[in-house]
Amino acid sequence: MMMAKALLPEVWTEILVPVCAVVGIAFSLFQWYIVSCVRLTADRDASEEEEKNGNGEYLIEEEEGVNDQSVVAKCAEIQTAISEGATSFLFTEYKYVGVFMVLFAAIIFLFLGSVQGFSTKTQPCTYDKTRTCKPALATALFSTISFVLGAVTSVLSGFLGMKIATYANARTTLEARRGVGKAFIVAFRSGAVMGFLLAANGLLVLYITINLFKIYYGDDWEGLFESITGYGLGGSSMALFGRVGGGIYTKAADVGADLVGKVERNIPEDDPRNPAVIADNVGDNVGDIAGMGSDLFGSYAESSCAALVVASISSFGINHDFTAMLFPLLISSVGILVCLITTLYATDISEIKAVKEIEPALKNQLIISTVIMTVGITLVSWIGLPSSFTIFNFGTQKVVKNWELFLCVAIGLWAGLIIGFVTEYYTSNAYSPVQDVADSCRTGAATNVIFGLALGYKSVIIPIFAIAVSIFVSFSFAAMYGVAVAALGMLSTIATGLAIDAYGPISDNAGGIAEMAGMSHRIRERTDALDAAGNTTAAIGKGFAIGSAALVSLALFGAFVSRAGIQTVDVLTPKVVIGLLVGAMLPYWFSAMTMKSVGSAALKMVEEVRRQFNTIPGLMEGTAKPDYATCVKISTDASIKEMIPPGCLVMLTPLIVGFFFGVETLSGVLAGSLISGVQIAISASNTGGAWDNAKKYIEVSKLFMCVRESLYGEKISEERALRIVK
Repeated sequence: MMMAKALLPEVWTEILVPVCAVVGIAFSLFQWYIVSCVRLTADRDASEEEEKNGNGEYLIEEEEGVNDQSVVAKCAEIQTAISEGATSFLFTEYKYVGVFMVLFAAIIFLFLGSVQGFSTKTQPCTYDKTRTCKPALATALFSTISFVLGAVTSVLSGFLGMKIATYANARTTLEARRGVGKAFIVAFRSGAVMGFLLAANGLLVLYITINLFKIYYGDDWEGLFESITGYGLGGSSMALFGRVGGGIYTKAADVGADLVGKVERNIPEDDPRNPAVIADNVGDNVGDIAGMGSDLFGSYAESSCAALVVASISSFGINHDFTAMLFPLLISSVGILVCLITTLYATDISEIKAVKEIEPALKNQLIISTVIMTVGITLVSWIGLPSSFTIFNFGTQKVVKNWELFLCVAIGLWAGLIIGFVTEYYTSNAYSPVQDVADSCRTGAATNVIFGLALGYKSVIIPIFAIAVSIFVSFSFAAMYGVAVAALGMLSTIATGLAIDAYGPISDNAGGIAEMAGMSHRIRERTDALDAAGNTTAAIGKGFAIGSAALVSLALFGAFVSRAGIQTVDVLTPKVVIGLLVGAMLPYWFSAMTMKSVGSAALKMVEEVRRQFNTIPGLMEGTAKPDYATCVKISTDASIKEMIPPGCLVMLTPLIVGFFFGVETLSGVLAGSLISGVQIAISASNTGGAWDNAKKYIEVSKLFMCVRESLYGEKISEERALRIVK
């Protein structure tokens, strides 16, 4: 069926996509250069000695008689230790992940190649029998190559994010001497480096891969874009191990540092006397930076690939309209430019002068990028799509207008903003849910746990409705292609989302370095303010990742049932019901495995920290230095060992179920795991964020006076405590 072509010529598409990717990379490198101008050395000339911060104050150390040279040297030393620990862990993790990557690549090749008995003969296309497609062996080979490319890009994204975070944490600490605004800009610029590198690298590698594969496939776009799906699988596979391994590492170190240091020994959270303090700061980088980077890259790659596969068997692929075919990549390209403009607003146009302005500035980033991106989507939908086209819809071709596809992308974009704001409401200590959790601590840990769990369960409601409305609207307009581009809409501002997300761990590390370097309490107050906002933004980033993953999973599920020839998934069929039950159970099994892994690693960490406090003379007095390396090694060894079983559960379940029980049961398993996984993910993420910020709220507001004194029998009235808070 011949239909109108897109307004944007193919040659301009070929130019626009790579140029936007290169601009994103160049912008990230420019941000890196600006951050590097904050010198991590103590020597300064006279003019720098006289420099004042935004509030008209000299450097705090100069006011309070602290030796500036020793402070800067100490910051540099701590940063080096954190960077070396994070790099060592990632290299160890990547060795194991590399083995998995090779083995799974071989499995992909064998499974796909065996479909036609490793045939080297051309065959009629699946969806258009009048055309001939490349042999199955070629699809197996190119799918394997794209899998490896996706895996390498995912690993690289996480590693680069970790390097810039460990490069910027001490610089953020040092800039806090000049004012909270200066420190905020360094932390945010550093997060932007990660955001733009990931978005631009993912887009550029995918674009180059498509064009290289096109040389071999020629007119066989069905085979070309089917082989491209390996790119998304590779990205999400590496993200799984990065997220699990990094998460186990960071939580084990966190529990060890807090339980023994803060609770048992009553010393500050990042006190240098705590043996687990370096491991705790390393964990922030390998878990919340490298892991989250790989995670969001996996969602981005999978949503792009799902949209490309569906489009390749629609009128875009049949008519060989390359511009319309690359509509998902055009969305991402414009998203990079939009995020660039948005970032300039935070770093160059608007200046942070007070602590209370930090969270609004981060929220404004989300709002501004969403509004501008809506205009960008309008433009791309107008010039990048024909006025009318057909989309493959489970065996039929559905006629779609370009404005309908615009609505699909836009609703995904705005649903992401809604999820972000709901997440912020339930995890920020500026609102009543977290304040209620903090207040519940007056009666002990039990009520705190109850309130926290209730908050997490309640926080699921609005995001699920937002996702449900997105699915209904996008599927009604453009079937599974609409769902896939809705996910892309949610991820179109991924550069800004990641910048905000990475800002959190960088600020957290900055506070830890300030504490360990013995800097002024006023500097620690500034870094604590940055960190409190960072806890909320980290939760917002997780909200985006979960929401987009839900839409991507549904799009991939649609692609699976279409490719497997399943017209309907009948929930009254015993095989499907069994699959649904087992699939709904899998996220609980996975969560149980990871939580037990964290518990086992944390147990070893707690025992080691206790041992050092009990056996190293002078450690509590500060005259002896703790053995940081042993704690880092415990977290590394435990996380590497414990990440394999959960990873195997996720990767092997579809293969085993499909091979032994058939595609009907597998369709039930996939649907069930999607439904329950989204609920658990949102709930657990928001509960954790709320508990973390409730702790910050108690510490900052001095509500701990009420709690601590009541424990020792000296009652303080609730009214007095509330007056202190206010």
